[in-house]
Amino acid sequence: MKISVDVDCTPEEARRFLGLPDLTSVHELYLEKMRRTIEDGITPDSIATLMQSWAPMGEAGMNMWRQIFDQMSGTKK
Repeated sequence: MKISVDVDCTPEEARRFLGLPDLTSVHELYLEKMRRTIEDGITPDSIATLMQSWAPMGEAGMNMWRQIFDQMSGTKK
């Protein structure tokens, strides 16, 4: 026997029902930071700084991902 249940709700209603936190303010903060970065002009340094601020463990996390991608692509530093 197979039973299917369809629930018609908005993402907000689903989030509340599951008890997940509302991260709307955090999302808006990051969007505003991205908008300011784009308006000020994106440079390679600003992209690197932004990515490092989002990466877990900062520079150590970025180095870990760089090593993983280098190993996958077969390049070594």
